[in-house]
Amino acid sequence: MKSADEVETDGLMGRYFDGLYHSDSGVLRTVFHPELAYVNATGGNHEFMDLEAYMTRIDNREPPAARGEKRSESVDRVTLTGRQMGLVEARMTMMGRDYQDLLTLIHTDAGWKIITKVFAYHEQED
Repeated sequence: MKSADEVETDGLMGRYFDGLYHSDSGVLRTVFHPELAYVNATGGNHEFMDLEAYMTRIDNREPPAARGEKRSESVDRVTLTGRQMGLVEARMTMMGRDYQDLLTLIHTDAGWKIITKVFAYHEQED
């Protein structure tokens, strides 16, 4: 049987994937901490953003759902360290790219939130 924290993080990741697939910044704001650190580590050309810059990017892109892309996502590992912090390793495919995410979670008064999103991607081969 899953603990309450495990059930909550499952819901968090479901909203995370839904928000990305539908490019829904409203949903994504429910999973990210207001002080989110976003780091794109692809190809060693690091890109850093805060929550507002990232949500602007989300709001300005065509959702994978609108293009009819097939959903492909998985949570490979969740490690919770007590009720203070955790790490999620996740994968997804969208917009012609395969993504690998490392998400750091912290427990807040509002529940579990993603405070860092570090990821890399590679272009899919046709």
